[in-house]
Amino acid sequence: MRLKGIATVSQLERKRVQRRLLKHHLPLFVLSFGSAAILYCTRPYSDVLSRASFATAYPALVLLAITLLIGPWKILRKGQGPVSSDFRRDVGIWAGILSIVHSAIGQNVHLRGRPWLYYVYDGKEHHLIPVRHDWFGLANYTGALSVLFVIALLATSNDASLRAFGAPRWKQLQRWNYGAFALVAVHSIAYQMVENQLTPWVITVVACIAITLSLQIAGVARRRSKSAGRIIAT
Repeated sequence: MRLKGIATVSQLERKRVQRRLLKHHLPLFVLSFGSAAILYCTRPYSDVLSRASFATAYPALVLLAITLLIGPWKILRKGQGPVSSDFRRDVGIWAGILSIVHSAIGQNVHLRGRPWLYYVYDGKEHHLIPVRHDWFGLANYTGALSVLFVIALLATSNDASLRAFGAPRWKQLQRWNYGAFALVAVHSIAYQMVENQLTPWVITVVACIAITLSLQIAGVARRRSKSAGRIIAT
């Protein structure tokens, strides 16, 4: 009976994985690759790296924002969000993949062959503090730190980590997504300043940040309202 139960669980798990691959990962792959391909082909940049960096940046930002919109949206609709959502987790996986690819490419766009100058000034420049403290430095430091957060989140976005840490600790770890998004927001705004991006792209960045903040605040307000209601009821 025990072996039969294990086999049943294994079959259910396989079906769940297959369902996620077909309903989540395949559409997310098409969406991620398609949007990046469109951006790549429509950019006026003359070199491959600049196009690829731009093409992965905005889809990564949008997907990361979506991961923070799913929870509040469910709370506003149903009053409570689950500890772990397969769809939110899978969106986060693709946001993480694009973020890592963007970061790897981005280290070679502005200063070809000298990536350390993203973080420190050239020795020919005279600065009291050699660490970059301009918009370019702010953009790069926040971007590098955010991708470290994303790698940690990506590495633990699986059932094995959920079982190993337990739901409360795993949830606390996944909340670093808020920190990653905050860093990405600063990174994105700083690069709008550095590159003097066109208005539509500035609006895209601002809209992602504003919508995410608004729905998060609404979700927190709804949770507190329900908690207050339960306390009064008791």
